[in-house]
Amino acid sequence: MSPEPDRPLAQSRWLSIVGLGEDGIAGLGENARAAISAASVVFGGKRHLELAAPLITGEARPWATPFDATMRDVVALRGQQVCVLASGDPFFFGVGATVSRHVQASEMIAHPAPSAFSLAASRLSWPLQEIETVSLHGRPLDLIRPLLHPGRRILALTSDEKGPAELAELLRATGFGPSDLTVLEALGGPSERIRSATADGFDLADVAVLNLMAVEVKAAAGARIIPLGFGLDDALFEHDGQITKREIRALTLSALSPRRGQLLWDIGAGSGSIGIEWMLSHHSMRTIAVEAHPERAARIRRNAAAFGVPGLQLVEGEAPAVLSGLPQPDAIFIGGGGSEAGVLDAAIRALKPGGRLVANAVTLEMEAVLLGAHQKHGGQLVRIDVARAAAIGTMNGWRPAMPVTQWTWIKQDEDDGR
Repeated sequence: MSPEPDRPLAQSRWLSIVGLGEDGIAGLGENARAAISAASVVFGGKRHLELAAPLITGEARPWATPFDATMRDVVALRGQQVCVLASGDPFFFGVGATVSRHVQASEMIAHPAPSAFSLAASRLSWPLQEIETVSLHGRPLDLIRPLLHPGRRILALTSDEKGPAELAELLRATGFGPSDLTVLEALGGPSERIRSATADGFDLADVAVLNLMAVEVKAAAGARIIPLGFGLDDALFEHDGQITKREIRALTLSALSPRRGQLLWDIGAGSGSIGIEWMLSHHSMRTIAVEAHPERAARIRRNAAAFGVPGLQLVEGEAPAVLSGLPQPDAIFIGGGGSEAGVLDAAIRALKPGGRLVANAVTLEMEAVLLGAHQKHGGQLVRIDVARAAAIGTMNGWRPAMPVTQWTWIKQDEDDGR
């Protein structure tokens, strides 16, 4: 809803979000200062409230512990003049994203300050559009793994004073020890400090709690580089043989046709390779991996961490029973257990209209299920044969892998699986 035309924008909205830098209120513009002073309640972390204290005329209310992501206390004050304090740009890995899930844009106005990433890029003369940025604040360090490509530059926001050393250790352990690291501390404030080291020789002490790491990626021999694209080397995955091989995986993911922000169900996930590569295609992608075998489930968790997609959701149990109540998927892959009674029908019913279902068969039993599904629902059937060169005595020849029958189907609005 648009604000009334005869009222200034700031006056038509009850909630203000003000971004603060390490220089506190000295770095704020007139509108941001006015928003803080006019608020009957000002929310923020302890540090933010201390920085803004000279301007606060209403109640200074620290965030609840643990942090309430529902913003219940803020929303309860709808209609009053309320201010939320944030770090830097509230909508770049900031509290603004949390607030916006519960308050409409038409109800609030934001006054951002430069983000830590912008400040770091300006100190290093790194064009932001040419580098990778990632927030590791309160998030797993593993998220940086897919970004570790030689020659690339990364800005990574850490959680605390231990973050730089922990990140350096991860780089060493994954073969990126030669990488050049720069620790940028308390940017924009009187205690700002910038220091450098390599990951192999990282020995910086007394790091400030507020810091950001700049990484110029360099790889040693054997570094764990996670390439872009589908069909990653099988050797990158931990598996017990139950893995969709790279050539079949590439064709399967092509058939699944990943699209930004979508959810995949990987039923009978095995090593988790399909769901992991789905998530690697874009940071907005989500996967629910369904696996009945505890050892394989544990292996999926390890693989998800090792590939930098720790957000992969794992559901342990037998399909179709465990599928009930899961978020509706945009795409489904069935790679194991699809011949069990009810699995394919349950997947068809669960899939969103317009969603894609891909099922692979290597057994005659599963192939019979797919032939029946094709006859009943249509779609496409493909037979995939792959052979690899291997030694035969003193010479070489082709050794065929088990052929795969693949059924691909797109659900129409009227399809219900019957």
